[in-house]
Amino acid sequence: MTMAQPVDEPAVTPVCVIGPEFIIPNPLEVIVETNSKGSLLVTDINHKVMLKAKECNTIFHHQLLLLHADDRPIAMVRDKLMSGHKQWKVYLGDSIAKSDMIFSTQAAHVVGSRTNVHVFLANKKRKKDPWDFLIKGSWSKRNCTIYMGDVSNIIAQMRTMEVSVNERFVKDRFMLEVFANVDYAFVVALIAIVDATKSTTMRDRVIEVVTDGIIESAFGGMGP
Repeated sequence: MTMAQPVDEPAVTPVCVIGPEFIIPNPLEVIVETNSKGSLLVTDINHKVMLKAKECNTIFHHQLLLLHADDRPIAMVRDKLMSGHKQWKVYLGDSIAKSDMIFSTQAAHVVGSRTNVHVFLANKKRKKDPWDFLIKGSWSKRNCTIYMGDVSNIIAQMRTMEVSVNERFVKDRFMLEVFANVDYAFVVALIAIVDATKSTTMRDRVIEVVTDGIIESAFGGMGP
């Protein structure tokens, strides 16, 4: 009787969007810190800085520059102000040339705090799907998930992070798990986009309320 030979597992095709240098063969867990100024810091579980995103707005565009730990540019993330479409475009390095565009995102029409963002590669590869990647979940509860194509293929997900009493009101932190062979710079860029979208939406709502002279409703009755 011949023993059955073991069957090798099929190789996982790397998900490479920004660059192969951001792909590792194992799952990666990082800590993401955000603040009210729109900046974002990504560290490993030992708190070593891996990536960061800084605001660099212009008169007409809301912009974030994704950087290495040593401030070398990785990708420019930008959204046209006052457009109302919330369509972000991402370019290689610090370029804003059309030829350097990597991907774009479009927020779907959603209700309440639910996040639903469609991601389209500049050179669209998944012809069978209406979008290449999808971000779904609740940003406020820190349980968004990133899918490739439909919701059957998860590439990354976020979750809340336990913090000490002293840190609770200092920094907004959460954990981000990037699956094996997935471009983690691409995932961080998506997280930065969702954070920036939610932040600008909230600022716009406050401005709108103040303009209408109903400050009390925005600040729980604490306005003048």
